[in-house]
Amino acid sequence: MSDTPAPVLRAEGLVKTHHGEGAPVQAVRGVDLSVRQGEFVAVTGPSGAGKSTLLHLLGGLQRPDSGSIHLDGACTDAYSEARWAIERRRRIGIVFQFFNLVSNLTVADNVELPALLAGTSAKRARAERESLLAELGLENKARSMPGELSGGEQQRVALARALVNHPGLLLADEPAGSLDSKGTREVMRLLTRFHQRGQTIVLVTHDARLASTADRVISFYDGRIADDAELDGTGSPGTGISSVLELKD
Repeated sequence: MSDTPAPVLRAEGLVKTHHGEGAPVQAVRGVDLSVRQGEFVAVTGPSGAGKSTLLHLLGGLQRPDSGSIHLDGACTDAYSEARWAIERRRRIGIVFQFFNLVSNLTVADNVELPALLAGTSAKRARAERESLLAELGLENKARSMPGELSGGEQQRVALARALVNHPGLLLADEPAGSLDSKGTREVMRLLTRFHQRGQTIVLVTHDARLASTADRVISFYDGRIADDAELDGTGSPGTGISSVLELKD
């Protein structure tokens, strides 16, 4: 028997078309993707390639026109919006480019809220929040409002919020897209730290520096996977795939 971990996430034949004011845009075109337990996968490519749409499909934030998504082997085709919301509280943490913190809640309340919504006791939610904020260097910001924090600090709060329920899967959509170089380095370091502890991560980014922290890079162009490369541990693609990190925004 193989000791290869079973997929935490598996997508088959995903298709998604956006209908706006102009002509329909097919953002995702028949994508097959499998992510194993403990993998750190970066999905990268130019702006407009469909990367964020793909991530939103994987997290149930959008529905595919066709195709299927399996979480821990369970098909999600029949999941309602409410069921997807439950999955995001319990099994999927999501970090967005623009943080999406609740502006009128304190840092502490922003981080604790997903735990409380998932049915965690107030005492445990507070303990989880205190532990994460301490680890992320934000223990003295618990009573601050999001607007009082720097961009890098807000993204660390968003990361704490995404991880408070110990989700099996972390989805990160351009988490350094609105940060300066210092904030980008912080995000890189934190994602690497949690990955080393066994966290499964799917990261969407157009930034080659962030992509190089992953152990697998999927190159995404025009709604399709153009390349899927295991990295060799140095941030470089393996033999025969030299273009994965040569990115343009």
